[in-house]
Amino acid sequence: MDTLEQNEYQDFQRTTLVKDTMLETFFVNELKDIYGAENQIIEALPRMHDAASSLKLQEAFDDHMQITYRQISRLEEVFDKLDMEAEAKDCEAMDGIIEECETIIDETEDDTATRDVGLVMAAQKVEHYEIASYGTLVQLARTLGHDDIAEILKTTLNEEMEADRLLTEIAENDINYFAGEETDEEINDDDYEKY
Repeated sequence: MDTLEQNEYQDFQRTTLVKDTMLETFFVNELKDIYGAENQIIEALPRMHDAASSLKLQEAFDDHMQITYRQISRLEEVFDKLDMEAEAKDCEAMDGIIEECETIIDETEDDTATRDVGLVMAAQKVEHYEIASYGTLVQLARTLGHDDIAEILKTTLNEEMEADRLLTEIAENDINYFAGEETDEEINDDDYEKY
């Protein structure tokens, strides 16, 4: 079978899939999972913002809050395209990541770069979970013939990858350096708060 025939066959397969397949059910369940995760993130971001000392990190958390609201709206649009009510499922993975973030906050000193390092790590765990979820959902949507939904989900996937990149940049250019200078002695807040 040549490449053109393979593409035509794959297009035929995608358009003949019905809503009652196990894959479609799995796809919808995973949409509910990520919808739940996004709502859990909305609840966690203010605490992460308040715990951060870095102005750049606080700004990144603020910006991501607004982006997350748009992502939730996109997921609601996806449910609408599937003729379904948007329904959130508790995301156990996100529960665990958020719990770990709470532990980081509890176990690090206020107003330290070390705490910010931990917050970046926790935020990147959130982003990596979302990247894995949206990446899979994009491919499943395409497989199931939901190309319009795949494009919507791809927009969110790109935003999550950009958020991860930004967190890495903040860590590598600022936070990690200052954390490496901190000791158990008195911390010079003036140097750290400048960025």
